[in-house]
Amino acid sequence: MTLADLIAQAREALNTAIATRQQEQDALIALRSDETLTEEAVRDQVARRDAADAEVTRRQDALAELETEQAREVELAALQARTVPAATRAPAYDQVARVGAEERTYRADQDRRGQHFERDVAAAFLGDYEARDRLARHMQEERVERGDQLRAVGTGAFAGLVVPQYLTDLYAPAAAARRPFADAIRRHDLPAQGMSVNISRITTSTSAALQASENTGVSETGIDDTLLTIPVQTIAGQQTLSRQAIERGAGVEPIVLDDLFRRYATTLDSTLLNQATTGLAASAATITYTSGTPKVVEAYPQVVAGLAGVESAMLDQASGENIVVMHSRRWYWLQNGLSSTWPLISQPGIAAQMGGTNLGATYGSGVRGVLPNGTPVIVDNNVVTNLGGGTNQDEIYVADRNECHLWEDPNAPMYIRAEQPAAASLGVLMVVYGYAAYTHSRYAHAQKITGTGLVAPAFTGV
Repeated sequence: MTLADLIAQAREALNTAIATRQQEQDALIALRSDETLTEEAVRDQVARRDAADAEVTRRQDALAELETEQAREVELAALQARTVPAATRAPAYDQVARVGAEERTYRADQDRRGQHFERDVAAAFLGDYEARDRLARHMQEERVERGDQLRAVGTGAFAGLVVPQYLTDLYAPAAAARRPFADAIRRHDLPAQGMSVNISRITTSTSAALQASENTGVSETGIDDTLLTIPVQTIAGQQTLSRQAIERGAGVEPIVLDDLFRRYATTLDSTLLNQATTGLAASAATITYTSGTPKVVEAYPQVVAGLAGVESAMLDQASGENIVVMHSRRWYWLQNGLSSTWPLISQPGIAAQMGGTNLGATYGSGVRGVLPNGTPVIVDNNVVTNLGGGTNQDEIYVADRNECHLWEDPNAPMYIRAEQPAAASLGVLMVVYGYAAYTHSRYAHAQKITGTGLVAPAFTGV
C-alpha cells in the first residue's frame, strides 16, 4: 500500500467521522425541541456529540500528518534529483605554494556565490553527517580568523523571515450571559402564523355552598373567562462584512455568526427576565428583605417565603417544579455562609447538616445546585445588579417553571446571508433573527425577593 492509498483512506475516514458528528448534532437539536426532555437526556446527547467531534479532530490530525509526510517525500525526491558538481581536482603536491596554514573549507576563489555552503546547510538539515562536519569546521575557522568580529544575531535581525503567528483556533469570543432561564422554563413551538397568541383564563369560577334547607336553591355563579393576549416579538441583529474580510481572513464569517447567535440568546433571556410589564421581575409579587448587614441565614427564609407564595397563588395547579433564579454573585454568596444550626425538618436526599447542594455544573448548563428544602437553583447573569437606591442590588426570583411559558420557532434563530444589497461596495450582509412569545402570567404566581439585604455581597462567611 502506497502513501497515496493511506491518504485516500484517511480522507474517507474523516468524511465518515464528519457525517457521524452531524448526525449527533442533528439529534441534539431535535432533542432540545422536545418539551418532555430531561437534563440527563440532553447531557447524554451532548456527550455523544462531543465524542463524535473528538473523533473528527483525531481523523483530521491523522490526515494532516500523512499529507505532511507526503509533502516531505516530494521535497526529498526533488533534492535527490539535483546534480551536485564534482569536486575540483586538487593540484599536485609540488605545484602549489605553501603559507603554513590549511586551506579554508569554503573558498571565495572556488565558489564566489557560496553555493557549496548553501548546499551543505540544506544537506545538514536532511541528516548528512559529512555536511555537518564541513559546517562545523567552517565555524571553527571563522572563530580563529575573525573571532573578534563575530556576534550573536537575534530574531530581530530577520524581520521579514521570523513572522508572527495568529492562533485563530484559539480566538477569544466576547463573553455573553446567554439563556440559562429560557432553557429552564416550559417551552412550546411557536405557531406558524400570527403576531400574537391568545390564552383563555378562567377569572370568574363557578361556586358551591351548603344548601340552606331541602328544596331550596343551590349556589350558582356564572363562569367567565378573560383573554390573555401575548405578543410575538422579533429579536434580530446584523453585521456587514467586507468580502475581503471573508475571503482573505481566517474564519471571520463563522466567528461573526457565532457572536450574533450569542447576542440573540442573551437578548431573549434578558427580555424574559427584565422586560417592562411582562418580564419576570415586573410580574412577580414582591417580598422585601431589609438588612444593613445581610446574612445568608436571613436571606434563605425569604426564599422559603417566596415558595410559600407561589404555592398559595397556584393552589391545585401547582406542579411542584419550582425554581429559584439568581445572579451568580448571589449563588456564591449563599455558598459562603457558615452556620452551626441545622434545619428542623429534613428534606429527601439532603442531609440535615447541609445548607444545600452544589451540583458542580458550569454556567448555562442547567441546574447549578439545590437549596436545603430541595428547590433547584438556576444561575443567570441576565439578572440585573443595579437596582435600589444605591444601584447595587440584585433580586432573587421564585417561580413554578411549568407556569413560565416560552414559544419559539423550532428553527430559531434564522440566518440571512445577503450579498446583493452591498454588492457595489463588496459587502456581505449577515442577519440573525427569530420570533418569540412568552408569559409568566397565565397564573399570577411568581415571587421576587428584593431590598437592601441584596446589595452587592460581602463574602464574610455569614
